[in-house]
Parts: sequence; structure tokens; C-alpha cells
Amino acid sequence: MNDQNKPKLAYIAVVLNAVIIGFSFLFTKIALEHANPMDTLTYRFILSFGIMSIPVVLGKLKLNYRGKSFYKIVLLATMYPLAFFTFQSFGLLHATSSEGGILYAVIPVLTLMLASIFLKETTTILQKISIFTSVFGVLFIFIMKGSNFDLSNIVGIALLFMSCLVFAAYSVLAKSLLKTYRPAEITYLMLGIGFITFLIISLSSHTTAGTLHQFIAPLTNTTFILSILYLGVLSSLLTALMTNYALSKIDASNVSVFSNLSTIVAMIAGAIFLNETITLYSIIGSLLIIAGVLGTNMLGKINTNKKIAKGEHLGA
Repeated sequence: MNDQNKPKLAYIAVVLNAVIIGFSFLFTKIALEHANPMDTLTYRFILSFGIMSIPVVLGKLKLNYRGKSFYKIVLLATMYPLAFFTFQSFGLLHATSSEGGILYAVIPVLTLMLASIFLKETTTILQKISIFTSVFGVLFIFIMKGSNFDLSNIVGIALLFMSCLVFAAYSVLAKSLLKTYRPAEITYLMLGIGFITFLIISLSSHTTAGTLHQFIAPLTNTTFILSILYLGVLSSLLTALMTNYALSKIDASNVSVFSNLSTIVAMIAGAIFLNETITLYSIIGSLLIIAGVLGTNMLGKINTNKKIAKGEHLGA
């Protein structure tokens, strides 16, 4: 494949990633009607790891971990999915989903800060403004909905902020590891560690409580199975592959800002399937998000092209 086409594929991957994650809120809500959060995560990762294991076992997907820094990839998996989902689950026990939505909007800012420190990624003033514009678009939608921070939920807010921080750290560490690992190698270990950990926690809790039948019961429900198929195959396996691929081709700060597009997709999904209303402030916020995403990525290209043109002129 032509190297010039690889960044284009990376941008397609992050847009598709945002669409899948946007719809995942809907399917997660449906799945949680039939199983608790830990069981849902367990089935999600059983499916995603199991499906990815098929080409590995058949020898169609070659993975090579020999001579590579294994402890760093374990650290990566500890950040995501383990720490991210743990902080998220317990955070939402003490805070509202709206507060979670507001906090998740700052992930691109946290990623920008960490990437500039640890990866030495540089962004122009216009790109920084674009990132904050996208973040403000998300905040604008939630604030106009009447969402705000309740200081009595401080424990939940702190845990949700930690989930955002570890996800930003994951993006930065994954970007660094992709210099020696292929995206599929990172994804497979991430899914495997998530699968083993969530399965042990879920089965242990059910065994202790004598409720193993509750763990198996959701498998008799077609709606739950369809939801888990979406969450496991698309929202876990495919998004992990696409995120890691995108991080191998473009800057972590550029990748992270696309996450805000999920807010727009979630609103559209809610309007189509749950008859939720799309308001004027939703449209304004969505336009700010899109403008911020485009600005973050396009303004960087313009600046690079100017530098190249200037260099060519001086060298002529």
C-alpha cells in the first residue's frame, strides 16, 4: 500500500471509531438491562478476545512478542481496559452519566498535555484553539441540558476524572509502543488481559454470593446477545484495532480529539432509536465539535505544508 494513503486510512479509522463508540452507549444501556456492569464487561471481552484468537490459532495472524518490552504492554492493558473501566464503573456509582460526559470531553486536552511532555508532540496555537473548541462544543451541549457538577458527588467525579486520565495516558503509551509493536499485537494482549481479569472478578463474585445462575441467565436473552455482539466485536475488538492503527500513523493529540464526535453520534442514535429530541443547542455544539476536529487536523497540515514550501524556496 502506498505510504501516502496510510494517514488517510488512519483518519477513516478514527471517524469510524467515533461512530461505533457513539452507538455503543445505546447498546451498553440495553445490555445493562439484563446483566450487571462486570458481567457485561466479561462477556464483551470473552467475545472480542475469542474472535481475535481464531486467526491467531489458525496461523492467519502472526504475532511476535520475542525480544520486546512485555511489562510495558502489561502496563498499557492495566490502563485500558482495566483501570479505565474500573474507574468508570465505580465512578458512575457515585456520579451521574452527565457528569461523566462532561469529564470525558477533557480527554483530548489531557492527551495533548501528556503527548507534549512524553512524546514531544508539537501543536500550533490554532490547533490548540481547535482542540478547546471541540471540547467546548461537548461541554456546551451538556451544560445546556442542565447538567452540572454536584460537589456531593466528589468521589464519583474524582474516579471519572481518573478514568479520563488513564485513557489519555494509554493513548500516549500506545503511541510509544507502536514503534516496536504492531497494532494487532498490542490489541491482542490488551483484549486477553481484559478477558482474563474481568472473567476472574465476575466468576469470583458470583461464586462467593452463590449467584452463578445470574451470570448465565442473560445468555437466554436475544436482545442481550445482540448487544454483546455489537459491544464485543465492534466496540471492543474493532475500535481497539482502529485506535492502535491510527496512533501508529498520526499524533496522539490528533487521534484523541475525534473522540468528541461520539457525542454527536450518540445524540443521533438517541433521536433515531429512543425518540430523543435534537435541540438547537445540540446542533450548535455539534458544529463546534466538528469545527474543532477539522481544525486540529487540517491546520496542522497547512502549517506543515508552509514549512515545506518555505524550505523548498530557500533551497532553490
